[in-house]
Amino acid sequence: MCQEYGIATPGEGLATSADEAVRLAEELGFPVVMKIVSPDILHKTDAGGVLVGLKNAEEVASGYERILANASAYNPQVTVDGIQIQQLVSGGHEVIIGAVTDPTFGKIVAFGLGGVLVEVLKDVTFRLAPLSGDDALGMLDDIRAAEVLRGARGARPASRQALATMIERVGALVGDFPEITEVDLNPVFAGPDGAVAADVRILIGELPQEKARIPRRRSSSR
Repeated sequence: MCQEYGIATPGEGLATSADEAVRLAEELGFPVVMKIVSPDILHKTDAGGVLVGLKNAEEVASGYERILANASAYNPQVTVDGIQIQQLVSGGHEVIIGAVTDPTFGKIVAFGLGGVLVEVLKDVTFRLAPLSGDDALGMLDDIRAAEVLRGARGARPASRQALATMIERVGALVGDFPEITEVDLNPVFAGPDGAVAADVRILIGELPQEKARIPRRRSSSR
């Protein structure tokens, strides 16, 4: 879905064995990140389902078994679809871009500081979806940490256009598919050259019967 809407994500693949995990890691290039893929685990870190910065085949093979053991300890009845092997993305500013469904206002797009800071600082701003590029640019200036993203104290600035484009496309995604109840891109690593969503969570709910939808074809640029 992210690829269809032009939302950049790291290279990745799904492994269902330790050997397959090693093969994918070698194809993507070290270091890599490993993440549990399970319908029973929504917050992967809480279940010990994320390993970051694995540097060689041995670490990936042992990491595969460790994640499975952690998942079983977290939930003995857990269903595991596999382990996602992903290119390691780092550097730049960590931000969150997402969308929620409000019972009164409908789809609302959110932007703010990401990673663990989103829970601590709660520096987030909101707009109704879908939104224009100008609306998305305005969101970048609405948070208290706006100056940080501009490159305060010698830090490299985040690409405003890349972030605004990703915000706008998240709004288009939830606008096109009302059955999407929540989107969470966190963290998004944003630097001078662009923005990449390192982790993506999309929740689907039942589409109300009265909300008929006519799908639109997406252009290759979206």
